[in-house]
Amino acid sequence: MTSATPSRSSVTGALPRLIATDLDGTLLHDDKTVSERTVAALAAAERAGVDVFFVTGRPARWMDVVSAHVHGHGLAICANGAAVVDLHRGRRFVEVSPLPLAAAREVVEALRSAAPGTSFAVERTGGIHYEPHYPPFHRDPAAVTAPAEKLLADDFDPPPGPAPTTLGAGDEVIAAPLGAPDAVPVGAQGAVPVGASDAGPPRTVSVIPGASAPGVVAGEIPTAGPGQPVLKLLAHHHEWEPDAFLALARRTAGTLASITRSSPTSLLEISGLGVSKAGTLARCCAERGIAPEEVTAFGDMPNDMEMLAWAGTSYAMANAHPDVLAVTTGRTASNNEDGVAAVIERLLGT
Repeated sequence: MTSATPSRSSVTGALPRLIATDLDGTLLHDDKTVSERTVAALAAAERAGVDVFFVTGRPARWMDVVSAHVHGHGLAICANGAAVVDLHRGRRFVEVSPLPLAAAREVVEALRSAAPGTSFAVERTGGIHYEPHYPPFHRDPAAVTAPAEKLLADDFDPPPGPAPTTLGAGDEVIAAPLGAPDAVPVGAQGAVPVGASDAGPPRTVSVIPGASAPGVVAGEIPTAGPGQPVLKLLAHHHEWEPDAFLALARRTAGTLASITRSSPTSLLEISGLGVSKAGTLARCCAERGIAPEEVTAFGDMPNDMEMLAWAGTSYAMANAHPDVLAVTTGRTASNNEDGVAAVIERLLGT
């Protein structure tokens, strides 16, 4: 598919008030870069008064690839909705929705029983840590390697180490062997490498009006030492087919946590119960007085489905998972063909 199919927004001619887009497999090319066409389309949308939110499964430390393209509000939704970060202030956490340690430990026990051979990694606000048998997809020099029970212990205190990597690769890097296309660093020839500055003092950004939503932690959020919130538990199996593994996990542990996937391999992403891209995006929109009908969303994988169903207008990429194609109001070209930019250009009449 090389052109966007019509949707409600294009039929009415009305501009959305907010565009929400996934990154890997959606906005970014397979080499993890942002094309010049997409850069221009995002800038044109914001000049027209449309807010742009990046809503991704990536951790905050892997957001440099798009940091330069978050303008007025400076915010991005990371870790499948478990974190809101301020990209204008060095990827500082504004709020997090943690996976409770007790629930994470129960999920580990349940999946080990249902799918022997499952290995785990733990994504905390300060970085990722993994079990000894977790596949060597992407190794962080600051990571602790230990059994999941230690990584999820109440008193877990990772020692100081090298600064976490800021490679321009999403969760798919964790799921792809080194040297595979998903592991190509930012700045590949013909693309636009971008970055962010860590300079500047912290600022207070209100995401939720009034009281915080249940389970949401705001304020000073630790990124070093003990007490770092768990944002995601990652579970990998070397034999299960990806969709079958997801279905098994949801049957086994779906009452304990939110379970989804964005990788082409059998890698599951596990968040606090009820945490999703859709839920966090809805809160950010509510603060701005933006209704779902005023949002246009883009995505390609199961972790995008709730967001795509929530938005008034939604587009599946041509390369999307079949389940995603079934829930959107429109379709567009693939990520490598700048499908997001194609829709924005049509909406703006450019």
